[in-house]
Amino acid sequence: MNETVPPRELVARIVRLTKTYQLGNRVQVYALREISLDFARGDFVAIMGASGSGKSTLLNLLGCLDRPTSGQYILAGRDVAGLDDEAHSHIRGRYVGFIFQSYNLIPQLSVVENIEMPLSYQRQILPGDRDRCLRLAHLVGLAERVHHRPAELSGGQQQRVAIARALVNNPQLILADEPTGNLDSATGAEIMELLEALNGAGRTIVMVTHEPEIAARAHRTVHLRDGHIERIAEHRHGRVPPPLAGKGPHRAFN
Repeated sequence: MNETVPPRELVARIVRLTKTYQLGNRVQVYALREISLDFARGDFVAIMGASGSGKSTLLNLLGCLDRPTSGQYILAGRDVAGLDDEAHSHIRGRYVGFIFQSYNLIPQLSVVENIEMPLSYQRQILPGDRDRCLRLAHLVGLAERVHHRPAELSGGQQQRVAIARALVNNPQLILADEPTGNLDSATGAEIMELLEALNGAGRTIVMVTHEPEIAARAHRTVHLRDGHIERIAEHRHGRVPPPLAGKGPHRAFN
């Protein structure tokens, strides 16, 4: 008897998403041309392409840092493509977590204070927030560094802070822009193991990278060329991510 596998819940969907820029009075440049993709809960998608292919534009649109010229972007069951700045900011802070190549930590703040920062943009800090941030620091292996400042941390440790910060609002979508780009190969492998563990716990991750061996650790790789999807490669590896620090295997942090 054949068993039907139920479809996974969609976290985000883009439909014929297009982004153009105007150069001068007449020249229109296409950064993206009618891109359509689905991102299911627990998906891990790598985005690759040459410079100018549209990778950064796509990530900015997914992160509500920019608006498309046309097309739909469905996030959390709502078309957010045409929202105003205030609404975009709310959606971005509530549903999206960011991990940057250069970490983007605030040098004057400690590890736990950096993790806490996204909460302060959304609302008043609540009594339980500090405990939550401390638990996140433990989750990414920084329990002994919570009062250190970024200058006192290695590059890999700073990226772990950035990952914890991306999780603090319990986002539906995590966007990682070259998360291993500033790291040596051994440290980069550790960061990828952490991302894989988060994905194994049910997190949805979209990652831009220029490294094929990093992209191959995702479930699939979307190759962009001149603003189009050139091809999509599925990766059928059987890798089981290691458990997160202080957690049983594959348990999500809530």
